[in-house]
Amino acid sequence: MKVPLGLLFKRELIFTCKRLLLLLLLQEAKGDSGDGLGPKEVVAVLQESISFPLEIPSIEEVENFIWSSHIRLATVVPEKKGLPATIMVTNPRYQGRVSFLNPGYSLHINNLSWEDSGPYQARVNLRTSQIFTMQHYNLRAYRQLLEPRITVNFEISGEGSCNMSLICSVEKAGLDVTYSWISQEDSNDTGHEGSVLSTSWRPGDNAFSYTCRASNPISNISSHLIPAGPFCADPGYPSEKSSASFCLLAKALLFLLLLVTLVVGLWLIQSQARCKSPRMKKLRRNRMKLRKKGKPGPSLD
Repeated sequence: MKVPLGLLFKRELIFTCKRLLLLLLLQEAKGDSGDGLGPKEVVAVLQESISFPLEIPSIEEVENFIWSSHIRLATVVPEKKGLPATIMVTNPRYQGRVSFLNPGYSLHINNLSWEDSGPYQARVNLRTSQIFTMQHYNLRAYRQLLEPRITVNFEISGEGSCNMSLICSVEKAGLDVTYSWISQEDSNDTGHEGSVLSTSWRPGDNAFSYTCRASNPISNISSHLIPAGPFCADPGYPSEKSSASFCLLAKALLFLLLLVTLVVGLWLIQSQARCKSPRMKKLRRNRMKLRKKGKPGPSLD
């Protein structure tokens, strides 16, 4: 049976159009995954889970998926004609922590650690053609930040001004942490970038309060309010006067304590002497009486 030439041309045209459409879909998939534009950034929380979105062209059947991170992580053969999917995890570090969600077979990782951060890629191999698509990701794992810790260094100059340095830090902060200071000055909130804040004020000026704010891509947290006043002299009073008053008060208390100790000691000595004197007199009288009778008297010891 001969096939008309026009029909053959039409079939060839349809097949060519399908191939071109497939190529366009694959190019779109590559563009969305970041080919030529860099990998897609994925941000996650330590000890939690994350999924990598996988886009698959639906015009042709998928042969398999190959997931990699530095080395091959797993190979997934999707289910076919009622047969279950075949999953082979080849990197032992991910054993028991990864799954592949049907129908897209996106990579899902549980209990994330620092070591899971880094590049990932998915290769989608198609069954009926030699064309494949690559999708690239970059995973960044972060820890939920703890409350910032504040270190205060201060120095009082000879002129009575107070120079302060406030240092903000977060324990086990990890990467990409930014710090900022918020100070309330004249009822206006003023921001200062960086983990270290240097400030100064003189007696009579307002003593401001400061708050440190730490942030990373998944969390942000503020410290408790830090008032500047308690670390230096009270506003309106020179620091030398405050220090001298404190020294005089300490010396007066020490002198009073020594005086009380001396008075109590003398009183105890006199009390013991008064208690011992009648006993000695009685012993002497008894000794004299016994001597008159010719008997040895009791010892005075």
